[in-house]
Amino acid sequence: MPDSRHSVSVAGVVVDDQGRALLIQRRDNGRWEAPGGVLEQDEDIITGLRREVREETGLEVSPIALTGVYKNMPRGIVALVFRCKAEAGTLRETDESTAFRWVTVEEVADLANEAFAIRVQDALATPSTVPIRQHDGTHILGRTSGEMDR
Repeated sequence: MPDSRHSVSVAGVVVDDQGRALLIQRRDNGRWEAPGGVLEQDEDIITGLRREVREETGLEVSPIALTGVYKNMPRGIVALVFRCKAEAGTLRETDESTAFRWVTVEEVADLANEAFAIRVQDALATPSTVPIRQHDGTHILGRTSGEMDR
């Protein structure tokens, strides 16, 4: 019988005053992504979001809006992605990140794979409805909730 457990992760798309998003280069796999990670069992969503962003960037953030819900189908990971504003701290490399880059919506597709680039693109687009998307770890699968109404 397949494992039916899921995990929940959070990611913060930190946006600067010029409308660019912060990407980190992950130390474990070298990929460019928005900072984030798995929620701990006993922590609430916003506390986990702030912890993950702080651990990976050194920044203290405030969430502005939930901008997407994504599921990695093969791994059973549901990700909640928030547009965030940096409030304090200094951007620095950590045990989990090796580099940083502020990117535009156009630049993110050149650095991140489709499944992670779309999170940043959705956060920068500020849609009127929050997209709900599925992916296989690299590519988007099927239609999104927002596409059903178009």
